[in-house]
Amino acid sequence: MCLQGKNSTSFENEKIGTFCLIVKSNIFDCVCMLSPRLIATPLAASVGIREKARLRVPDNPILELYYLSHSRNPGQAVIDGLSKKSGWCVRQVERWFRKRRNQDRPGVLKKFREASWRFVFYLLALIGGVVSLYDKEWFYDTWEVWNGFPKQTMLDSQYWYYILEMSFYGSLLFRVTFDVKRKDFKEQIIHHLATLTLLSFSWCVNYIRIGTLVMLIHDASDVLLESAKLFNYAKWERTCNSLFVVFAIVFMVTRLIIFPFWLIHCTWVYPTLQYPPFFGYYFFNVMLVVLLFLHIFWAYLILRMVKKFLFGKMTRDERSDDEEDGDESSLTEEEKEEGSYRYGNGSGLGTKEGNNGCFRHLSLSENVCPSKTVY
Repeated sequence: MCLQGKNSTSFENEKIGTFCLIVKSNIFDCVCMLSPRLIATPLAASVGIREKARLRVPDNPILELYYLSHSRNPGQAVIDGLSKKSGWCVRQVERWFRKRRNQDRPGVLKKFREASWRFVFYLLALIGGVVSLYDKEWFYDTWEVWNGFPKQTMLDSQYWYYILEMSFYGSLLFRVTFDVKRKDFKEQIIHHLATLTLLSFSWCVNYIRIGTLVMLIHDASDVLLESAKLFNYAKWERTCNSLFVVFAIVFMVTRLIIFPFWLIHCTWVYPTLQYPPFFGYYFFNVMLVVLLFLHIFWAYLILRMVKKFLFGKMTRDERSDDEEDGDESSLTEEEKEEGSYRYGNGSGLGTKEGNNGCFRHLSLSENVCPSKTVY
């Protein structure tokens, strides 16, 4: 009876703990969604970053259906077919797809909001990680990570460090459809899943000490990356470039030197000297190697950016998609293409768009379709 009572109490405590974890994660998600608008937006306005209006494309069910269900960037043969179906000339179909892609691209303000709350989290996580680890033996000697394993007591600082990190990466995974999509979108998904799996698994098998070390070295470079993004969006080029150089150095040291040669070595070699390998040993190390391959991929992108930086050609994040026709300033160009820009006296240029989307010169009766060349 006593044993049954203890098991029942333990089960109830586990349920309460799981419920508290879910509640804390949801609270964290709400804070992450509200803080960009309440804090980052006024901050962005103070440095001159504002939302710019964009021209919306005219409604066309045929083109919209193809854009959403097939491809955002169709080939020339498809464009010719859509031109016949929609009754528009080829140039207008090309222009519609280009504007539609620009319409979906995130503006600078959205990127600033996203980078700002990530910067705040990484900064607080880095400070919290250092405070919770600086006086621990395993912070200086990785052999101490396995001293007394598996009967190691979880400290309050470790508990909250894990809760915040798991909530953060959980929110990143759930918000992936709302955040800015970059060229390494798939790699980011793999990274978030691998990180959550590592955190959850290390929590379950009491790999807490090595888990806190892995989180700390990740936060060390991430805070520099997000701060460099903020200054980049604010057009503080010198500060951005300086932070990027520091970030590149810290990233290479923490992710490509400390992570594989200290931490993975710690999880790969030391445990086998104390107990026979089991499934968790192999699973945990495989997930760490997955992270290492992602680090190598991102290091390649960083080195490409460093190369452009040294030769004075780096103007953007390698993972970002540029807006076509000159980023957000292309609104003026789009207006020119539509024939809507005017001389200083307010008079039109003498061109007019016909019902089929082709330009018609006012002094001529025939319709003239623009060239197919995308400019």
